Amino acid sequence: MGYKENYERWLNKEGLEPSLKQELLTMDEGQKEDAFYTDVEFGTAGMRGILGAGTNRLNIYTIRKANVGFAKYILGLEDGASKGVAIGYDNRHMSYQFAIESAKVLATYGIKSYIFESLRPTPELSFAVRYLECAGGIMITASHNPKEYNGYKVYDDTGCQLIPEWGDIVVGHVNAVEDELSIDVIDQKEAYKYMTWIGEEVDEAYYKEVMNTEINPGMDKDGFKIVFSPQHGTSNIPVRECLSRLGYNVIPVLAQCAPDPDYSNTESPNPEVDCSYDLAIQTAEEVDADVVVICDPDGDRLGVVAKHNGEYVKMSGNQSAAVYLEYILSQLKEKGTLPENAVMYNTIVTSDLGELVSRSYDVDVEKTLTGFKFIGDKIRKYEQTKEKTFIFGYEESYGCVIKDFVRDKDAIQAVLIAAEAGNFYKKQGKDLIDVLNDLYDRFGTFKESQIALSKEGAAGAARIKEIMDNLRKDAPQAIAGVKVIAVEDFQESKAYKDGEETDILLPKSNVLKYYLEDGSWIAARPSGTEPKCKFYLSIKGKDADEAASKTEVFGKDILNIIGE
Repeated sequence: MGYKENYERWLNKEGLEPSLKQELLTMDEGQKEDAFYTDVEFGTAGMRGILGAGTNRLNIYTIRKANVGFAKYILGLEDGASKGVAIGYDNRHMSYQFAIESAKVLATYGIKSYIFESLRPTPELSFAVRYLECAGGIMITASHNPKEYNGYKVYDDTGCQLIPEWGDIVVGHVNAVEDELSIDVIDQKEAYKYMTWIGEEVDEAYYKEVMNTEINPGMDKDGFKIVFSPQHGTSNIPVRECLSRLGYNVIPVLAQCAPDPDYSNTESPNPEVDCSYDLAIQTAEEVDADVVVICDPDGDRLGVVAKHNGEYVKMSGNQSAAVYLEYILSQLKEKGTLPENAVMYNTIVTSDLGELVSRSYDVDVEKTLTGFKFIGDKIRKYEQTKEKTFIFGYEESYGCVIKDFVRDKDAIQAVLIAAEAGNFYKKQGKDLIDVLNDLYDRFGTFKESQIALSKEGAAGAARIKEIMDNLRKDAPQAIAGVKVIAVEDFQESKAYKDGEETDILLPKSNVLKYYLEDGSWIAARPSGTEPKCKFYLSIKGKDADEAASKTEVFGKDILNIIGE
């Protein structure tokens, strides 16, 4: 069915939600096409989309359709209906409504739900699934996306986002729904019989586990100041509560503490964007803070800024994770508590620095595809086999987990480790940037950056496909004059080096990675959550200046190669 037919189907639907009907009546042709040319799909982090009318939008009808698929998945599990589903939601427009709508669909299928009484961070939802021994979980969030978005993420009984093996089952059920406008949902009053509200008990259990992530409990915190911003999101209460209970001097950015769905006092709620730090750094300068920490709206990603030589220096997700690893592993080794079979997980687009730090402490490293569900799945498997002991997991995009009572990115845990490491090194006359520079001295200087090409709508999706297809058919032999010595194609599950072909033993994914003769690498992949084609650059230089200079040159040549 084409977009015009889909549009007419919605326009002529009797009883369509009035605000959506009004939106349909004001659409121009381009808006109609974008809203109806496809169905909103699951990506690396579930389903995300712009709020509004249409099959390619997030609204009560597409949310119902997704929940039909998840409900049928839950019913396929042993005691799935009685174990139920935990449901969390963030501060975004429609989040609470989508949470209730999800519970109503589940109730229609006889499935119990446990719903947080108010907004909570994503990692606490993951924890709640485990704590309440549910069959699965749902989180209504679009993470760090702009205010126009919302999303829907689903979890298994371990609190891990569904891996493809199980996610494909949900998608199959979703795709079997022929008409999202005709899904029957029981009356809300009847649905309440299947719904239980949750709150303080789960909060306190979660806070206890978070506070137990301390490596050196009881360390004196006097003279150490932390500025914190939740970016109008869900982490405000849990971060401030845990830091305060542990004795830290935490100064909140009050203008960004209210759970505002319009993000009124931040230019961007995304820690990957420099302007998201502006107000927090301004506050830090006023109070002479040692460390600045900001969480994204759903509390799974953490951005860190450290005071260094009188300036506030922003750390990338790769850099901060490498410093966390150095602190955690060095302290565990010193205490004699570092497991002999310890393993660290990161992804195929993550910097090499964290791996080098880990291996220097004889900690094994395993790579996964992008998407924290793959790290959570690794934790589950080794939890069962006891072959290895999880010690840390992270992605380059500012997400990590330290203790596995959560099986998703957990910025609340990360705040505590950033604070503890900052405090520990300050007592040694160092800051977090000093520690990072020490790592560069030991392992070489790495400069990581990302190019994200936004390509909206049907034409944008076609252009992203064209870019990836062209790179796959005509792989560059050199980038910025530096020879490509190996290529990994994760969609074809093949690696090529020195004329030899080997298999890649990971699930298929539309990712290409080019290894260069100078120790650098560049990867390309379509985003799973936004209409973007992303290029990840990990550039190695003899010092910071050379790495930065090479990064600029490599970035320009990549754009030239793809014709942008």
